[in-house]
Amino acid sequence: MAAFAVARSSCGLLSGLKAYFKTFRQVKHGVASAAQSQLQQQSRRWYSVSHLSVQERIDRKRNAALIGGGQKRIDAQHKRGKLTARERVELLLDKDSFVECDMFVEHRCSDFGMEEDHNKVRLHHRGPYDFTVFGGSLSGAHAQKICKIMDQAMMVGAPVIGLNDSGGARIQEGVESLAGYADIFLDTSYLFITGPDVVKSVTNEDVTQEELGGAKTHTAVSGVAHRAFENDIDALLNLRNFFNFLPLSNQDPAPVTECHDPSDRLVPGLDTIVPFETTKAYDMLDIIQGIADEREFFEIMPNYAKNIVVGFARMNGRTVGIVGNQPKVASGCLDINSSVKGARFVRFCDAFNIPILTFVDVPGFLPGTSQEYGGIIRHGAKLLFAFAEATVPKITIITRKAYGGAYDVMSSKHLRGDVNYAWPSAEVAVMGAKGAVQIIFRGKSNQAEQEAEYVEKFANPFPAAVRGFVDDIIVPSTTRKRICRDLEVLASKKQTNPWKKHANIPL
Repeated sequence: MAAFAVARSSCGLLSGLKAYFKTFRQVKHGVASAAQSQLQQQSRRWYSVSHLSVQERIDRKRNAALIGGGQKRIDAQHKRGKLTARERVELLLDKDSFVECDMFVEHRCSDFGMEEDHNKVRLHHRGPYDFTVFGGSLSGAHAQKICKIMDQAMMVGAPVIGLNDSGGARIQEGVESLAGYADIFLDTSYLFITGPDVVKSVTNEDVTQEELGGAKTHTAVSGVAHRAFENDIDALLNLRNFFNFLPLSNQDPAPVTECHDPSDRLVPGLDTIVPFETTKAYDMLDIIQGIADEREFFEIMPNYAKNIVVGFARMNGRTVGIVGNQPKVASGCLDINSSVKGARFVRFCDAFNIPILTFVDVPGFLPGTSQEYGGIIRHGAKLLFAFAEATVPKITIITRKAYGGAYDVMSSKHLRGDVNYAWPSAEVAVMGAKGAVQIIFRGKSNQAEQEAEYVEKFANPFPAAVRGFVDDIIVPSTTRKRICRDLEVLASKKQTNPWKKHANIPL
């Protein structure tokens, strides 16, 4: 509509110029009249009024877009304890840094009462959905805006942040809105694919929104969501913190910030953190926080597959991704969910040039029919594949158990690990001493003596060290110092994989 108004203004200007030159010719021949002078003034005045009307229409549409669905719907959004899209953007981004595009784009649907809200525009720049406008539902015009900003981000190497508060595809627009989802579907960060009403109509299943797609469901059961927060403000502040760990694109190196935590700082508490009894648990987070800059660790998916820990930290100011078995949960065994969680994180770090630290205390893969029937071999291979194909710097520390195939999977030297350390408490073996003795000396009476002999021979880091499977046996308190030094050396690492159309990870 703005383009049409500008065209009208141009026509007014042209008419005024014609009248002016016509009057000029008549004055030149001495036949100018008062009526002609009046025509000239009216033409000029018409152009001026038309010009002002266009600016007024621009301002009116801009103000309508800024208020979204109206004050009533904004108030309703606030009553739910939620911010509007614009409020979220202002909180998330640096002050006055947001530049909006496509503010004047309108939906093209006039069915089922949609013509009544024809001029309402939804905000989408850096990815926010405005729930005050049609419940944040996706329209064809909305999808067009999303794809446009994504294309621009691809061209300049800028990240895209999506803030989703949407009711799904806009039913009134039918297939056009579904085509929009096909264009922009990049991840599964939706609360649910179909809401409770649709589920009821199709499967006759009664389920609440919380049960179907609530925060607890997706952060602890399905693994669709990575973190859950109490409110919008908490979520956006954590998003800002998370964003600072990442490079702007996969063409940039991992961020390096100023660090006031000495890189050679010793951590004496690590010397006694691993219990003497091999069956006793400890918290891997204590190790991770002990070696990280300022003890800061941003954990990813903390409530899902808790037997493995993944997240971001900084070492001497340099962003690193950390993977670690969690002995407090299932003794740190790898299972289907933890393998997928770990593989996804490792591949993310490798995609964005972020070095990977791996802390190993794994007694093996979780046994049982549910794991075998679920495809633990296939899913466990995803983690092995992810570590094997990663070309970023990889540093591994074996804190205690490193048994069997699970040892190989956890960024071992056999998967092109750059630096592999073992603590004095490390045990690199096929399996635990008790289980091994029961198999080797089945039916014999002196199994206690045989177990002690097995422990003496295999339940220590020396068998791996003499074969070069670990580069050094280090004092635990020096772990931070050694890692920071190695990251400095590996900063110039250059490694490539053989060319292929794409990798063939066992999905």
